Amino acid sequence: MSKRCYIVGAGEFSNKYKPMAGDFIIAADAGFAYLEKIGIEPDLVVGDFDSLGAPPKQLNVMQSPAEKDDTDMMLAVNEALERGYEILLIDGAMGGRPDHTMANYQILTNIASRGATGILLGDEMCATVVKNKSISFLPVQQVNKGQEMAQIESDRKDFISIFSLGGKAEGVSISGLKYNLEDATLSHDYPIGVSNEFTDRAANISVKSGILLVFWKGDLCRLNM
Repeated sequence: MSKRCYIVGAGEFSNKYKPMAGDFIIAADAGFAYLEKIGIEPDLVVGDFDSLGAPPKQLNVMQSPAEKDDTDMMLAVNEALERGYEILLIDGAMGGRPDHTMANYQILTNIASRGATGILLGDEMCATVVKNKSISFLPVQQVNKGQEMAQIESDRKDFISIFSLGGKAEGVSISGLKYNLEDATLSHDYPIGVSNEFTDRAANISVKSGILLVFWKGDLCRLNM
């Protein structure tokens, strides 16, 4: 199993993911307050603590200057990647200030460029970035809930949207969704990939050269990791 890090920031907290044994947990600044409220103690707290007000009174704190180049979320992500974590599950990173949300989409690209997988967990949708590779989703009837396979009603329509991020994405192929593509080119200035739909088949999205930002409605467990 890939090494997972669970990061919580100060944006809107979905609480969609419950940390598993072996997960490393990082709170980015005021993300600590969300974790404290639900009774989860992080392994590490990072940030300048302008949002939280003051660093928590515990030993595992990395405080940064208020004037810095990296956001608190970027500090948390850098720490996770330097520790060798391959899957970064990030809550509290969407909603709220749109500039911070945009910064977190860029952070997903940074994570993908460094050979790891980053996933933003939101109230309505999750998001990830695919760079020069493929990603797959489970069929609509079967979604992995930990060690069990949960059944989903066959008429449930969960949406998925796919965008080129940062110029052209070439060699884009989509299979198993309502609308499919074969070796297409997506550009960052034309939103052709909005509101596709999952079906009763497994879905696969791949890009030969470029970066795709993928949003999907439904839980993290739909993603085949």
